[in-house]
Amino acid sequence: MGGVEIRDDRGAGRLEAVEGGEVVGRIEYFVLDEPAPALVPVHTVVEPAHEGKGIAGSLARELYGLAAREGVVVAPLCPYVVRWAARHPEEAPAADPELLRGAKRWLAEHPERF
Repeated sequence: MGGVEIRDDRGAGRLEAVEGGEVVGRIEYFVLDEPAPALVPVHTVVEPAHEGKGIAGSLARELYGLAAREGVVVAPLCPYVVRWAARHPEEAPAADPELLRGAKRWLAEHPERF
């Protein structure tokens, strides 16, 4: 996966994979404050021409790394990130069920965001 840079665009709520100046994949997420601080991934998208290169997995890994560096957890609502976390429990600690319920409530209250 050489040549792909991952950057966090917190303002836009996107973790982006960039190759050659072009965004080739992203995880769309939001920051949850209640019941506890968390990063909540909602969608993972990789451009069709770049599928199969491990970009989505690199994005998921970086999201968990970002959360760890910030001292918060990831409460995944994105089906891809849920599956990735299940395969990498050593890198992706499980989120508290109450936190997941809070994330789902927030998303239901802000449907315009995604």
